Amino acid sequence: MARILFLAFSGGGNLPPSLSIARQLTARGHEVAFAGDPEMMPRMKPTSFRAIELTKAYAQLDRYPRGPFGRWFCCLTSPAVEAQVQSVVEAEDPDFILIDFMFLAALNQAQRFRPPSAAMVHMPLFRVADAFRGLTQMCSGIREKAGFAALPQFDELLFSREGVIVTSLGAIDRAPSTTRPRNVRHVGPALETEAHVQPLNLPWGANVSTPLVLVSFSTDPLQATPDLIQRSLDALGRLDVHVVATIGAGVDIHKEFFVAPPNTLVVAAADHDRLMARAALVVTHGGHGTMMRALKYGVPMIVMPGIAPDQAINGATVEELAAGRVLAQDTSSQEISALAQAVLANPKYSACAREVSKLFSKVDGAARAAEEVEALLARHGLRANNPNPAILLRTGAVFA
Repeated sequence: MARILFLAFSGGGNLPPSLSIARQLTARGHEVAFAGDPEMMPRMKPTSFRAIELTKAYAQLDRYPRGPFGRWFCCLTSPAVEAQVQSVVEAEDPDFILIDFMFLAALNQAQRFRPPSAAMVHMPLFRVADAFRGLTQMCSGIREKAGFAALPQFDELLFSREGVIVTSLGAIDRAPSTTRPRNVRHVGPALETEAHVQPLNLPWGANVSTPLVLVSFSTDPLQATPDLIQRSLDALGRLDVHVVATIGAGVDIHKEFFVAPPNTLVVAAADHDRLMARAALVVTHGGHGTMMRALKYGVPMIVMPGIAPDQAINGATVEELAAGRVLAQDTSSQEISALAQAVLANPKYSACAREVSKLFSKVDGAARAAEEVEALLARHGLRANNPNPAILLRTGAVFA
């Protein structure tokens, strides 16, 4: 048994894959703990994992730009967070550390860790690498303006780790033109349903012929888009469809008044697996988790990318796969309605989405990520309770 510490980030789609991998590691007999920002704590309460709050997440907020993104930059990059991460690692004394690749302060501190560590990437790494190189450079500039030392470049922070575990499909992640880093492993999506999400009883029943459309935008409060949700509801209200809109934690369903057309059900959260299993279309911001789920179930998408660096790239990927279309978030409800009607009416989109779904056959990203962790542990003489020789002897094969 090994003691494994996740240095996590509570961003909307960042935490679920880590939880899924942690469950796999626990089932294999390992002891798992999480450390992360204060916003992560409520999401950890329903789980069985011990969670350590980084209370210094905003200790240096006054040095960062004002506004909601200043909190984001401070939490993920500040020296105070680096110092507390180091203290947590020393107190926990884990055998291995898994670091969210967006948690730049933890990656920057990792060179000082005694235990070995791996980075976790929850999106198609090679497709988004340039965007995150730019984001890291911007964060470094913000740190310097705050009077702190600059950050290393993105590639140094990420690829200097012992392993880089990518919970996305290697088959749709373009390899770089230069030499591929040898420590990168694509394990496939790790799609986790968080504990607060429950199955939804649809008012139209389960076996109706009317197409079902799922509307799901970001759960991150920084990307809350009530106006976009309303325009999407207005658009789909014009069509002969049934609509479920899950608005997430970023929007307070009790404070935000949505005018829901008669064919629409608006809820805070619902089990997306069950909904996508019967959906004909997903309207989304293009977060990696939502995109992967839709592709897994062979459901075409309309992607309306938000501000996160990967969302426009994910939308372009959907169009490249001919599994949907992209619209800007300021698109009118009339245009959204017209495109939704066109995608639903054209069988090529659902056919292409179903073809991509075949890539998910026998892919369990969480299990494969756990196997990768155990392979890295084995290098340091720490073996699983039931080690798999095929994994321990593997010489660099890339998963799905």
